[in-house]
Amino acid sequence: MYASLVVMFLGIPIALGSCWGALVFAAIIPALIWQLLDEERFLASNLPGYAAYQGRVRYRLLPLIW
Repeated sequence: MYASLVVMFLGIPIALGSCWGALVFAAIIPALIWQLLDEERFLASNLPGYAAYQGRVRYRLLPLIW
């Protein structure tokens, strides 16, 4: 879900030729990262086995990057 949002928020300004949309993209990325990390903390504390899953999976959003 998060990866598709990044693609969408990057693609819309490009499709519309809008520099303002690129600024919105730059502002939204930190909010998405914060939400992703907050969700992972919640799942690790409330879902049995999720912490072990996090240990096995190296990348959160972008393969080979993060």
